Amino acid sequence: MPNLGAITTLGELQRAIDAGLVKRRSVHEEVRDNLIGKLRSGEPLFPGIVGYDDSVIPQLVNALLSQHNFILLGLRGQAKTRLLRALVTLLDEQLPVVAGCEINDDPLDPICSACRARIGAEGDRTPVVWRPREARYVEKLATPDVTIADMVGDIDPIKAARAGLELSSELTMHYGLLPRANRGIFAINELPDLAGKIQVGLFNILQEGDVQIKGYPVRLPLDVLIAFTANPEDYTARGKIITPLKDRIGSEIRTHYPAGRTEAMMITAQEAWTLRNGAGPRAEVPNFVAEVVEEIAFQARQDRRIDKRSGVSQRLPISAMENVLSNAERRALMTNEDVAVPRVTDVYAALPSITGKFEMEYEGELKGAEVVGRDLVRAAVATVADGYLSHLDTRQVLEWFDLGGSLQLGDTMSADDVLTAARQVQGLVDLAHAAGIPRNAAPPLLAAGVDFVLEGFYATKKISRNDERGYHATEPVRRPSRESLTNDDSAMPSSGPSKKKYYN
Repeated sequence: MPNLGAITTLGELQRAIDAGLVKRRSVHEEVRDNLIGKLRSGEPLFPGIVGYDDSVIPQLVNALLSQHNFILLGLRGQAKTRLLRALVTLLDEQLPVVAGCEINDDPLDPICSACRARIGAEGDRTPVVWRPREARYVEKLATPDVTIADMVGDIDPIKAARAGLELSSELTMHYGLLPRANRGIFAINELPDLAGKIQVGLFNILQEGDVQIKGYPVRLPLDVLIAFTANPEDYTARGKIITPLKDRIGSEIRTHYPAGRTEAMMITAQEAWTLRNGAGPRAEVPNFVAEVVEEIAFQARQDRRIDKRSGVSQRLPISAMENVLSNAERRALMTNEDVAVPRVTDVYAALPSITGKFEMEYEGELKGAEVVGRDLVRAAVATVADGYLSHLDTRQVLEWFDLGGSLQLGDTMSADDVLTAARQVQGLVDLAHAAGIPRNAAPPLLAAGVDFVLEGFYATKKISRNDERGYHATEPVRRPSRESLTNDDSAMPSSGPSKKKYYN
């Protein structure tokens, strides 16, 4: 590849183009060509985007190959913004622009009057700079207070006064975000939040490829790829996309939540801050804890007490996992353990990172966010535990509780203390091993396995637990005393000696 940085003037750029060292293309053509190259080489298109390989990404590829402007339509937390920002990887590494130009003018085809005047005066000596791909991406979060001047531009009287120009001069134009994204990608997040009259201002750029700044009979033919995001809930909650604008958007691509727990766990493992460093203990997250955290979001998305139109963001398990690990880290620091291993009960301590991630229906509002959150955790534990324990022989442990046994554990108990208490229950530690904990596992991991078994029994209503984490039988067996037997004639058979005489 030639040293593009050595090309610093218009004349040098023209010679490089004539020699085939530099290509002149529109942004849509540039993205299309680079996308085709990645498809041919088998290179990953959008690294870090999980779960869209067979759904969203093929549709997005089709839109880009068609040179469409597009919109990503989906609920919160579905990686819409990340997808938009990943489009930068489809741009060329560098692009030649007129030095000092506000709208990144093409040195060989300038559209602003200042650049045309400069090139007319300096000719081949006009300085050229190379703009990196990251600087060619412009993103705007739509809010109701955005004005047409913010998006497109306006007259700048201060610029006119300083330069001694008439207000009618093109040189007094102040460019908005859209012209400043010229020869790049312009992304608008949450499109329905834009006021209707601002959406009207986007008609021309989507259909005709130009914009007009207020007060000037001049149309700027911009070269820009435009992408939007929107949440369907916003169509009624905060605003809507006006129909003529929707009609001008080339492709509407629907995003979605992860289809299964495995994909969701991959996203959380990628995004959550679990590789703790510094002076804290080393972190090790058991797979069943990760599954429980992920299952909470799946349970929430189908719970009738939670508003499905708002969705349940993938940020819920990400934030919850970080909080779960922090609670395990706190316990490890208190008990001087070298490894912080989260337990299922730590998920309940992470409720503050869960309850703010969903909107509730009327029934949920009556019960309260914390009650709904605890119900979701218990349902998640029950679902995951069923997959681990349903095929195991659990009778020995359950009979121990049915015979009146109880086990008192605490959230801050060390792993050794948990295992000492667990060994009172014959078969409980062996059951943790059968559920997937290795025989040579360190005490913190084994304690997490014991905790998972007990919480699994509790969640599936095989045993009960009080708020102080005392585990006992769901309905303690009441065995008749000798006195009650001797006085209860109704318990005697219809013939034979009386019960009293029998015991006397």
